[in-house]
Amino acid sequence: MTNYRLEWRALQPDTERFQHLSLPAPAADADCLAAVQARLCNGLSLLLQTRARVPLMLVKSPESAAYLALLQNIISTMADNEDDAAMLYGGHYQVTDRQVSWHAAQSADDNFASVGGVHQAGWIEPEQLFGCVRTHHSNLSLSPGLVHQANGGVLILSLRTLLAQPLMWLRLKQILVNQRFDWHSQDENRPLPLDIPSMPMQFRLVLIGERDALADFQDMEPELASVSLYSEFEDHIQLADDEDINHWIMWVQSVAESLDCPAPATDLWPVLVREAARYTGDQDALPLEPEWIGRQLQEAALYNDGAELSAQNLQDALSTREWREGFLSDRMRDEILQEQILIETEGEMIGQINALSVMEFPGHPRAFGEPSRISCVVHAGDGEFTDVERKAELGGNIHAKGMMIMQSWLMTELELEQQLPFSASLVFEQSYSEVDGDSASLAELCALISALALQPINQQIAVTGSVDQFGRVQPVGGVNEKIEGFFHICNQRTLSGNQGVIIPAANVRHLSLQQEVVDAVREGKFHLWAVSSVDEALPLLTGKEWHKEQGACLLQTIQERIAQITLPDARHHPWPLRWLNWFNRS
Repeated sequence: MTNYRLEWRALQPDTERFQHLSLPAPAADADCLAAVQARLCNGLSLLLQTRARVPLMLVKSPESAAYLALLQNIISTMADNEDDAAMLYGGHYQVTDRQVSWHAAQSADDNFASVGGVHQAGWIEPEQLFGCVRTHHSNLSLSPGLVHQANGGVLILSLRTLLAQPLMWLRLKQILVNQRFDWHSQDENRPLPLDIPSMPMQFRLVLIGERDALADFQDMEPELASVSLYSEFEDHIQLADDEDINHWIMWVQSVAESLDCPAPATDLWPVLVREAARYTGDQDALPLEPEWIGRQLQEAALYNDGAELSAQNLQDALSTREWREGFLSDRMRDEILQEQILIETEGEMIGQINALSVMEFPGHPRAFGEPSRISCVVHAGDGEFTDVERKAELGGNIHAKGMMIMQSWLMTELELEQQLPFSASLVFEQSYSEVDGDSASLAELCALISALALQPINQQIAVTGSVDQFGRVQPVGGVNEKIEGFFHICNQRTLSGNQGVIIPAANVRHLSLQQEVVDAVREGKFHLWAVSSVDEALPLLTGKEWHKEQGACLLQTIQERIAQITLPDARHHPWPLRWLNWFNRS
């Protein structure tokens, strides 16, 4: 039997690649951002140079203060490098008792003068954006808004703000397209007491938002969206070579400096990389979100009293956070250990298997893994496969799709010329909420084959993975949490040395497991197997191969059982007299 067991070194990112690198010197924020966000910086550079009638750029990015400030900083640096001297924009409004006049700017001290620059705002009200007209005892005064301050420069706004206040967007759009600012009364029932001249205005507009906000904007302004520049803040960097690693290290150092955190020590990087890979779900991808990086560094700093952040500081922060957020997962695990939820981790059982699920609860910050018991019973019937979850309206569409796919594979493998003479019923035992996703389809298929072949499944092994119509095992999400969920149950019941988890081979690159799991695998107390097809998973679970040319196998056993039940007149005699059927056929 082929061994698909994983070595312990494959269970975490290879941090040895950091050992031979000398830490790069801290670099300027603009240089760091240009290294890790080349597409974004290119788009911003084009925005500053564009001569488009409507200079608009859409940026896919979280709409937080940190990202707004980051964009403001990088655009300011780019603008400073391009402009030799500051220019005056806007002008001066002179207000008398009977008249308001406007004059082009002569000095930066003029009340509506601007030198351009880069300005940003998250949530903003119309008065803050467009300024306002105030009257007090017949005295009129004009107050500039953010658009006046950004005149000649760049304005960065949260897209969510404009979508929530569409009238504000329509006015802003008019200013951007017409390149003029007109004064309007904020109260529709009270017109302006005096005519106020409009003023020329031009600025470049950057709107940042998440994917759904950008989609809403595209629906609202299809023509404008089609001619605008587009880029996005990339949330991770893919590690292709040492240069990418150096870029990421410089970026983390830059974030640490901006937050006044102690500089990361050399031994901190392996711990941070393991946590980063766990966050991105990929050993070769590291996160670039300044908020995530900042959280790790700031929490580590709480355990630090030296000049540098050490690996122990970060490990203490991560362990404490896991403990602090672990109440719910501990209680769910207690239900299994107290046998209120029945999960077997020893012995064998026909038609029963341990699948793995990821639990996510609204309002809870941490997803965690939990084993689920799937059972299958088979009886003589008309070939119907009953998905109990679907019948009870507890199964989602994706789960139903996975069920149909694995049934299609099985029917193809059996090569039947007539309808399957068995009916089967599959269910997630002790499941009282909706089940969705196809990550249990491999486990469901193995349980079905076990029930058809009357071959028991090893309950010491849990399974996750989806299958396609050709029997190939496909990757699934939450693989780290799933493995750890089953490991903790086995560990608290005492590890036997035969327990483990089967995962898709494509998920190996996503592994970044807790150190205690890695240690148990290294000591041979727990195992992980990576499989690429159903054929590879079944021998590990049942001890028998699915198909082989000579000798007993699961496929042959099922075919023989089908042939036996479909023999003509097979039911005419009780079982002890079934040999009489040979005479009937002769």
